[in-house]
Amino acid sequence: MLLVGLGNPGKKYEGTRHNAGFFVLDAIAKDEGLDDFRAKFSGLFVRGRVYGKDVALLKPETFMNLSGDSVQPAMVFHKVAVGDVVVVHDELDLPFGEVRVKVGGGHAGHNGLRSLIQRIGSPDFVRVRVGIGRPAATFAGDIADYVLMGFNPDERGKVPDLVTSAKAAVERIVRDGVASAMGIVNAKAPPRNGPRKPPAE
Repeated sequence: MLLVGLGNPGKKYEGTRHNAGFFVLDAIAKDEGLDDFRAKFSGLFVRGRVYGKDVALLKPETFMNLSGDSVQPAMVFHKVAVGDVVVVHDELDLPFGEVRVKVGGGHAGHNGLRSLIQRIGSPDFVRVRVGIGRPAATFAGDIADYVLMGFNPDERGKVPDLVTSAKAAVERIVRDGVASAMGIVNAKAPPRNGPRKPPAE
C-alpha cells in the first residue's frame, strides 16, 4: 500500500491549508516510529510497518500541480495497484475539521488530484479528504490565495484534532480496508444539511 500526502515543498508553504496531506503523513511517520523521509521519486519517501502492515509513505516535492509525476513512478517501481494508493489531501468542499473517505471521483478543481488522475490514468485511488472549508464571502482573494494561506487563529488550535481524525481514517483503511473505513469514518460525519427533521404527524 502507498500512502500519499499532498502538499507543496519549502518553508514558504509550511503550515498552509494546501499542505494538510503533508501534516498527516508526518504525524503518521512520527507516531509509528519510521525512519526519516529520504529523497526518492521526486519526493520524500519512507517505508515501514504502519498499523501492522508494510506500507510506503510518499510526499511529492514536485509542487501540487505535478504531484502525479512523483506518485506514478513510485507506483510502478513498487508494483502498487491504483486501489492500494491512499491519497490524503485538503478538501474545500468539506467544512473545516471534517474528514471523509471515498474511492474515485473527479478532481473538483484540486490540481494535485488532477495531476494524479492524468498520470495514473485512473481516478480510482482512495482519498482521505481533510476538510479545510471554503473562504468566507468577504474573502478578497481567489481560491488559490486561500489554500496557500495559513490557518486563522481559531482554526490553528484545532489543526491537531483534524490531523488526529485524518490519521484515524488512514489507520482504518490500512487495518480494515476502505469499505470498512468509509462505513465508520463517514458515518461519524454530521449531516451536510443539518439534522433531519422528524416526519410530520
